[in-house]
Amino acid sequence: MNDDGARRPPRPAKGDGRQPTSDGDGDGQWLADVAAGAARDAGNVPVSLLGDYLPLLADAAIAGRKPERAELDAVEALGRRAAEQGISAGRVVQLYLSAARRLWQDLPEVVRSRDRDAVRAAAAAVLQVVDDAVATLAEGYAVARRDLVRREETLRRELIDDLLRGDSDLGALVGRAEPFGLDLARVHQVALAAPSRRLPDTDAAITALEAVIFDRLGDRDVLVATKDGLLVVLAPADATAPDGTPGGHDTRDDLGRLMHDQLRRLPRGRPWRIAIGRPHPGLYGIARSYEEAREALTMASRLRVSTPVVNARDLLIYRVLLRDQPAIVELVHAVLHPLTQARGGAEPLLATLQAYFDTGGVATETAKRIPVSVRAVTYRLARIRALTGYDPADPAHRFTLQAAVLGARALDWPEQPLPAAG
Repeated sequence: MNDDGARRPPRPAKGDGRQPTSDGDGDGQWLADVAAGAARDAGNVPVSLLGDYLPLLADAAIAGRKPERAELDAVEALGRRAAEQGISAGRVVQLYLSAARRLWQDLPEVVRSRDRDAVRAAAAAVLQVVDDAVATLAEGYAVARRDLVRREETLRRELIDDLLRGDSDLGALVGRAEPFGLDLARVHQVALAAPSRRLPDTDAAITALEAVIFDRLGDRDVLVATKDGLLVVLAPADATAPDGTPGGHDTRDDLGRLMHDQLRRLPRGRPWRIAIGRPHPGLYGIARSYEEAREALTMASRLRVSTPVVNARDLLIYRVLLRDQPAIVELVHAVLHPLTQARGGAEPLLATLQAYFDTGGVATETAKRIPVSVRAVTYRLARIRALTGYDPADPAHRFTLQAAVLGARALDWPEQPLPAAG
């Protein structure tokens, strides 16, 4: 009997050449055959991942011995090794279950014993080892996978930081980018996704974006990461289009729509704003595209753009305006500053001007966009003319007013004070 009073199954006699005993070369060959068969069952998983699992099963079947903590720790280490080698968890578990099945089938003296209590005790002992070992194996595998994911995420984040900064050593970056499938010799563009508030579950967002971009654009030269609370997508500008059109198709808007369609399905983060930088060649082109995308996000917010996807190429006029900031500050101050004298401040009149120009000077459409009555639009336009001396309906005045409105939005005026004149 064992320590808890249960009857132990009889230990098979030595000399069969297939039975587990503590000595003899026959035992080693028998267990090796079981291990090889289990490895084949699991898709040729390395036999070494079994470690001392088979002797543990044999000891349980013969003597009812339970594995010690150190032996289970060794199984956990094997689970970690399997994860590090890139073997799927399903195949590793299949290896262990198949090994248990094959070993039990090759214990004829125990299985065929007429002593039902002995067979029952042996089966219970073996199942307990299988349960403990597989659970420990899976735990080690999961821990290693989490470590690998964290390590990959760190490397991914460091790589994207260096790529977007644009001042790192090109040779070193080429080597670091290769494991992620990036070819830095191609022309890339950067797209940014900004959530409405805090960035939600990054793992889910990154996985969703990678999957849809790989599937729809047909190009694996893509990197998705996070930076400063934004989702960053680095993609080649010559990727295959969703309809299968080969390189040359303009995929800039395609990328933005794909990102928005996928992200708006996530439970948190909505509404999303997507900004896409222009494509540029080389390492420094990636950093340039990133800066354009960031500027586009900022400008879209200041301009109160209603569309969820904005493209840097559509906002180039604001880069031109801000290139000579003292001049645009002077223009805004000279033309629009009188609007601050109106009741309610300058913002309602400025919003009316912007909508009026966006709708081609149609008062009824302007009223729908703001929204106010057509009479209110007419009144506001008259106030603008009276305060500034510029008539929005006069073609001679329209360009000056529209340039001043664009400059005001670019400078975030009147919400922010105008910069001091240089």
